[in-house]
Amino acid sequence: MDRILLMTSFARAVETGSFSAAARDLGIGQPRVSRDIAALEDHLQTRLLHRSTRKLTLTPEGERYYADARRILDAVGEAESSLLKPAEATGLLRVACPTALAHAFVLPHVPDFLARHPAVSLDLQISDRYAGLVDEGVELAIRIGHLEDSALRARRVALFKRVCVASREYLAVHGVPETPDDLRAHECVVYTLLTSGSTWRFKDAEVTVSGRLRVSSPEAVRDAVTAGVGVGYGPQWLFADGLQDGRLVLLLRDHEAPPVPIQMLYVANRLLPKRALVFMDYFAAAFARVAGLNGGLDG
Repeated sequence: MDRILLMTSFARAVETGSFSAAARDLGIGQPRVSRDIAALEDHLQTRLLHRSTRKLTLTPEGERYYADARRILDAVGEAESSLLKPAEATGLLRVACPTALAHAFVLPHVPDFLARHPAVSLDLQISDRYAGLVDEGVELAIRIGHLEDSALRARRVALFKRVCVASREYLAVHGVPETPDDLRAHECVVYTLLTSGSTWRFKDAEVTVSGRLRVSSPEAVRDAVTAGVGVGYGPQWLFADGLQDGRLVLLLRDHEAPPVPIQMLYVANRLLPKRALVFMDYFAAAFARVAGLNGGLDG
């Protein structure tokens, strides 16, 4: 029994979401993947996956085994890579990234990154949904905010300010809020995927806001605020164009909260392959060149 092959079939099934997708990725038949995973479960005497016609779901035992198997496979790949081509990053790298951040600061640099590392393939998973690094096969996640999961490690690559803004047209009709508490009387455009929900954080207060428009996209917040729908809250770089050309106005500047970190997260007990290390180094340097990200401090 070749346990590395069995682990590989299992890990790719988890990461791709199906036996057939794993088979295509590995260049083998779907029945082979199914047999490999069945053999692995028989060897371990435990069920690793719940199968259904729609998707595969890890059992609790499968979650634990996947984390260990992924770490082992990464170590094997890194060991082989270091002998075959010591200076070259290789393989498929899966990176999760928030939508607005991806479009503003990651995607513009992807062509150059891939040109510099021709043996690396990039699966950039752009979503504001919280992607799991263990159960979804993601090696790196770019996330906004402070690290709260002790199973993860973080490299801080940037800092930015969250600001409150509105259009001149909106303020002319509704007035200018002077304190965070004044926002309770204003139409606020609520970003539904904000980790704090509809609570906006300031230096000296947390205010639960409301409004008739709720959206699940940062860009939609920006567009709605620019159109005069209401007051918005988000990273200053999101509103940079409107602030620069005068369509938008910064509000409550004396109440701004401390800067928020942008971090690259990875699983603490997993050996990072070189493709992940070069990605972190490249984009930390790219973020450092953006004034709105406060110099991209390493942490």
